[in-house]
Amino acid sequence: MLPRMNAPTPEKTLRFWQRGQTVTVPDVAPDRTLLEVLREDLHLCATKEGCGEGDCGACTVVLGEVVDGKLTHKAINSCIRLAHSVDGMAVYTAEDIASPSGEPHPAQEAMVRCHGSQCGFCTPGFVMSLFGMYQNTGGGQGITRERAQVDLSGNLCRCTGYRPILDAAQQMGSLPLPSGCEVDERATVAALKALKARPADDAPYLRPTRLVDLLRARAKHPKAQLVAGCTDVGLWVTKMHKRFPQVLDLTATRELRRVERYRHHIAIGAAVTLTDAFAALVQDRPQLQRFSERFAGLPVRNSGTLGGNVANGSPIGDSMPLLIALGASVVLMRWKASPSGGEIAHRELRLEDLYTGYRTNVMRPDEILAWIKVPLPMAGERSTVYKISKRFDDDISAVCLALNLHIDNGTVRSASIGAGGVAATPVRARQTEAALAGQPWTEDTVMHAMETLRAEFQPISDMRASASYRQTVLGNLLRRFWLESQGRTGINLENLQEVSA
Repeated sequence: MLPRMNAPTPEKTLRFWQRGQTVTVPDVAPDRTLLEVLREDLHLCATKEGCGEGDCGACTVVLGEVVDGKLTHKAINSCIRLAHSVDGMAVYTAEDIASPSGEPHPAQEAMVRCHGSQCGFCTPGFVMSLFGMYQNTGGGQGITRERAQVDLSGNLCRCTGYRPILDAAQQMGSLPLPSGCEVDERATVAALKALKARPADDAPYLRPTRLVDLLRARAKHPKAQLVAGCTDVGLWVTKMHKRFPQVLDLTATRELRRVERYRHHIAIGAAVTLTDAFAALVQDRPQLQRFSERFAGLPVRNSGTLGGNVANGSPIGDSMPLLIALGASVVLMRWKASPSGGEIAHRELRLEDLYTGYRTNVMRPDEILAWIKVPLPMAGERSTVYKISKRFDDDISAVCLALNLHIDNGTVRSASIGAGGVAATPVRARQTEAALAGQPWTEDTVMHAMETLRAEFQPISDMRASASYRQTVLGNLLRRFWLESQGRTGINLENLQEVSA
């Protein structure tokens, strides 16, 4: 691929920390990906381009960022991550983690010892996911098979069958760390603090750090492409070849990077990553843990944001059915100018009322989805979410069904049901809710509600599933919910445990 030619302008300069020094890359267009910069500008070709859509993990790199004064590490897909979104961060590639003398990092050495590489194309991506795991477990300590499977869920391999790679994940913590392989956290934190974001009002890539500046920028540049993690917009660049002369990135906005807890709800900022957002949801509802791991591979969850997933409004986006079932609402904000200077205006609406059609919504051009408010669990609540996809991990849903029932003394006092993959938008199953509310929680009630649910939507047939399959599965999932409420656990694939031969 030939590098894109851009007129040299200071506003297009990208800076990040790598190999103990500041890397400066001039003339980076706002819609170039991190992978393009690494391979074409810096000639770091160990980072591979495989799928170009965040599926295979061959492009995985690790980002270092200062959060609450501490250095954090996250594996991400560089193929769909816009390059300027890592400005001011540390970037680690497979060419950076060995010692200066060439001794391999334990993540690399373990792959060699366990024969975790065959053709080798996917190996750098796996190594970087292992490196991220190594950093986040205090040197690879206490990594279980289950933890390794979750953290490597975003990396695909066609050769090994994964067993030797999982072995490497568990064994790297027992290997010595060669001198020069360690990450100097103090020096890196100091370096990143020195690489502070540079404010600019008209730059091609805008990344405000304050909410008021973000909203003013949105009012001033309503046609700029808004991004919050780039896991979907990145696809528009790599697969649809869209070009964006100006980008407005909200992931550096401090106020929107928080999860705030209140008496009756939590408020998740639009810049909170999917990893952290699901951690907050699981804290209140532990039964959502497995779903949170299946939402996408870890590198996608580490980049993507809950706010971006909701604002995007894809009918097969998995977070929206769950949030609809939990009774979530969204807070939209904009800058309202006035002769005295202006102020922040906001409005709140139920999440399901945000959408008007396929990937369309009620937001004004100058509005930003700023917060997602999720009620805390009620006494007597039974809630769960089911994801049906061709691959168990790292795949897009054919059908997603989320259920939240309040059952008291054997009677359904209220029901809230969200569905994905069955309409042009994520939807609430209001007819099925009505069929359940006030009824005894019995098999007869469930059987009637199953038929209502199957008839409530008219899904389409596409590459993921036929319309009839989707309708049948919707009803079956409601029955599964009933059976699980009666103590049946063996009917769910997610409850099966791996048995060693």
